[in-house]
Amino acid sequence: MATIRERDREVVWHPYTPMKAWPEAIAITKGEGAYLIDEDGNRYLDAVASWWVNLHGHSHPYIAQKVGEQMGLLEHCMFAGFTHEPAVALAERLLEILPEGMAKIFYSDNGSTAVEVAIKMSLQYWRNKGIKKMRLVALENAYHGDTFGAMAVSGRSVFTEAFTDFLFDVTFIPFPKKGEEEKSLAALEVILTTGEVAAFIVEPLIQGSAGMYMYPPEILEQYFRLCRKHAALIIADEVMTGFGRTGPLFACDHIATPPDMVCLSKGLTGGSLPFGVTAATQDIFDAFYDDDRTKMLYHGHSFTANPSICAAALASLDLLLTDECSDNRNRIIASHAAFADSVRADEMILDIRQTGVILAIELKTDNPSYHTSMRDRLYRFFLDRKIIMRPLGNIIYILPPYCITNAELEYIYKSIRELLGEIKKG
Repeated sequence: MATIRERDREVVWHPYTPMKAWPEAIAITKGEGAYLIDEDGNRYLDAVASWWVNLHGHSHPYIAQKVGEQMGLLEHCMFAGFTHEPAVALAERLLEILPEGMAKIFYSDNGSTAVEVAIKMSLQYWRNKGIKKMRLVALENAYHGDTFGAMAVSGRSVFTEAFTDFLFDVTFIPFPKKGEEEKSLAALEVILTTGEVAAFIVEPLIQGSAGMYMYPPEILEQYFRLCRKHAALIIADEVMTGFGRTGPLFACDHIATPPDMVCLSKGLTGGSLPFGVTAATQDIFDAFYDDDRTKMLYHGHSFTANPSICAAALASLDLLLTDECSDNRNRIIASHAAFADSVRADEMILDIRQTGVILAIELKTDNPSYHTSMRDRLYRFFLDRKIIMRPLGNIIYILPPYCITNAELEYIYKSIRELLGEIKKG
């Protein structure tokens, strides 16, 4: 009988995968805590939380229980003209913990669509008010998703190359590299003074797919203040950073000035089911609240606010807001910091950086790009040690589920030390 892996090769097309170079996928049959288990019984330590989504561990029994209970009661109903308890309860709970000023929750399906909704809200907001502001601003090398609007506000790269001619124009300002922060701030202010900017969209504190590049909260605060000064809306893309990844619940909690919209996904359900949220202020909602039906937001999804997925998100929040989860995040943060200090001076490391539970190590290479040949060797190195590590070119990073133990972290650190030694040997 054919294995899952063999059958997969015949019928499945995988995301972000060069299918000729990587024709066979590892067939996972079970999840357990920080581990994924394949059809041969091999246990893989998930160091990247399965593309940054998993918060509490795989197949968490509490989340599974709550989803099962909801499935037996109401699995789904359309959300246009109807509502249900899980959606209302989740919106109430999210608004209690989101950055100050958020008043309404709009549900969608994933991170890209959460961003897509925010873009449409920001552009139509000004149109509904009769003000011509049509320009969007983003950081160079940003990544905000794979739908067309989300690609448009993402940095032009190999991710978007095939579609460049179809993307609308966006103004990109320089990333605030250490020592070049004022250059980035000045560029933002120059474009804001034109009065044409509808919104500034940003990954707060960390650019994920670009390479886990980080910048301090003081710069984020200045970005937001400049937008307030020049009446441009602020979209915080917290798809990756939300739900404790940077330490506090949201990256925007590091600063005083709140955004106008927050995009959420990934950890929203603890990584169990796909979901998206765009939170907005009352002011934004009010611009669409009109007898003129041309001013309504023409956007929706068949599975908007699916009750079973809302139940998963509510269960994940139950776990997230415990002292135990907070203690685990603090433990991981301290553990990362101690390891970083121990290897910082290694000659093979170009840079090492940390924000919250995210630790990134940039390795020296002659070809520092997303498609460097080093990337595949790094991936194989960790996979051979049964660690799931998905390098961003020559950059490796640890972004684990919060349930990961100290011993499991130490195994990852030990493997990284071994990697550094092998690189030195050539």
